[in-house]
Amino acid sequence: MRYSIFLLLFLLFSCSHNDDTIKIKGSDTEVNLAVQLAESFHQTNSEVFVSISGGGSGLGIASLLNNTADIANSSRSINKVEIDLFKQRGIPIDSFIFAQDAIAFVVASDFPIDSINTQNLANVFGGKFKDWSPIIGKRLPINIYGRQSNSGTHDFVKKRLKIEFSPYAKQMNGNAQILEAIKADHSGIGYVGAGYVIHGNKGIKVLTIYDKENQKAVSPLDAAMIRAGKYYFQRPLYQYYKSDSYLKIKPFLDFEKSKIGKKIIQTSGYYPVNIKP
Repeated sequence: MRYSIFLLLFLLFSCSHNDDTIKIKGSDTEVNLAVQLAESFHQTNSEVFVSISGGGSGLGIASLLNNTADIANSSRSINKVEIDLFKQRGIPIDSFIFAQDAIAFVVASDFPIDSINTQNLANVFGGKFKDWSPIIGKRLPINIYGRQSNSGTHDFVKKRLKIEFSPYAKQMNGNAQILEAIKADHSGIGYVGAGYVIHGNKGIKVLTIYDKENQKAVSPLDAAMIRAGKYYFQRPLYQYYKSDSYLKIKPFLDFEKSKIGKKIIQTSGYYPVNIKP
């Protein structure tokens, strides 16, 4: 379904075979949001075409470097190796944080817990726990569903949990694939961008998370707690671009900053920057 959307957008927005097309590539977490923003933007900027594809934050940044993207969507900050590659080619870049995101840890709807602490998450995803018995008292196998190593979400979860992922973790192509796997696996656990579950997802339970025993468990879907910076797995969403292409992409960036753009960000399950509670 996701790839059908990309194809449709490509046909709609890329029918103009010229340099006016704004090419956006990268983060799978951001791709559905980018699609919705582009659709609304195009309604009032019909002369500007936008093409969108995912593939992961690493792919987006590589595409920007190789001149096959105008904007790299990334759910992580650019790393030193990538910065050095741009410097070696004499390419100055800039960035724009257009939204915040929260990572949702998901299990099947009938899984017998509603919350989990960060230490247990680290033990699960790092492979220290071989089954669910330390948490639920039953010897169910732990089946981990995560993202590929070029994913910004993969990198973010790894750093926040301070782990190396279990070698048995299944690397999935995107958020939608993780959700489908969890629905079919009653002892599985995975992580997705909260925007993929904000409007509900049948067969899926979103776990609340707490860092310390005396802390209240927080949901990634609790907008007030996200705005207050109280959720352990929240992060900024970046867009990187070459400095000399700013004028080309400025209309789209301005739209993202507008009231309409922020409304789309909010209703899509993400959190606009500089928004008051």
